[in-house]
Amino acid sequence: MSLSKYAIRFIIVLSIATIGCTGKKGSSDSVDATVENNPLYKPLNDSIRQFPQDPMLYLRRATRLSQENAHELAYNDFSEAWKIRRGLEIALPFAANLEILGKHKERLELLDTLLQDFPGDPQVGRLLAEAYAGSGDPGQALALYDHMLAKDSLDPETFYEKALLLEQLKDTVGAIKALQNAYTIQGVDTYGLELAHLFAEQKNPRALEICDFILRQDSLRLLIDPFFIKGIYFAKVKQYPRAIIQFDSCIARDWKTTDAYLEKGRAYFQMKNIQAAMQTFNMAITVTNTDADAYYWLGRCYEIQHRKMDAINNYQKAISLDKNFSEARQRIQNLDSGFAHPSQ
Repeated sequence: MSLSKYAIRFIIVLSIATIGCTGKKGSSDSVDATVENNPLYKPLNDSIRQFPQDPMLYLRRATRLSQENAHELAYNDFSEAWKIRRGLEIALPFAANLEILGKHKERLELLDTLLQDFPGDPQVGRLLAEAYAGSGDPGQALALYDHMLAKDSLDPETFYEKALLLEQLKDTVGAIKALQNAYTIQGVDTYGLELAHLFAEQKNPRALEICDFILRQDSLRLLIDPFFIKGIYFAKVKQYPRAIIQFDSCIARDWKTTDAYLEKGRAYFQMKNIQAAMQTFNMAITVTNTDADAYYWLGRCYEIQHRKMDAINNYQKAISLDKNFSEARQRIQNLDSGFAHPSQ
């Protein structure tokens, strides 16, 4: 029986993606030939041969290759299109391609050039700031955000992205201020929930006000994050039964919300209801058996019960899922040396 046209197309596309991933091993000519000889790309290839200075043809082919996850091959066409025309419609998807390929220095240079060509475009500025932060230069990123906000103090997205960077830098006060600006300018849920989460971590009851306001607007009753954030707030202020109610509300709307099980289990743990905590952590593992935290906290429960080997086994599972889980390693060392403090 012959293969259907759909199966044939799948095989051809798969071969392109595979060669695209291994294209670095060969010459650029051989990589180009992969596209040139593909019958699925013949109309585009013919057009490019006929109009070799049309950047939009290269962009079309690059976009199509990107959709097939052949990003190395797409890179060649993005580069060619950019050489012919320095336009936003080419540079922005090209920047995304460079991010996927891990070409961070080239991406930074591209965006820097683009900002010089389009100094008033906020999207370009934000992408460049993100690139600076990703390359280990958060100071330059913050300077760029501040420069943009000096020119447009009513740009909520720039305030929001600045806030996210400040969070990463552990500047909670600065992050809250930036988020308040973003949420005041444009009251979208994304800004409000991020602000509420920071308030919750700071034990600030304004977290509840924001979450309740957002829930009142949720006519379809689909949102989970407001309940989760309220649960975080109540846990932080040690009102654990009220926290559990909020985490249960998350689970009622989506039973696969692993973080809600983890936080609910930790609330039970703090209440010293170890059986309920174990049941909850086991549910988290049932939902997501690759979550290191669930095994870690299950290990803590076993420690409380003086079940040393069960605790160690769960800590080892946590470490196997997260090699950098230092707390789990420390607790194993404590147990092995006889200095474990299970309630701490």
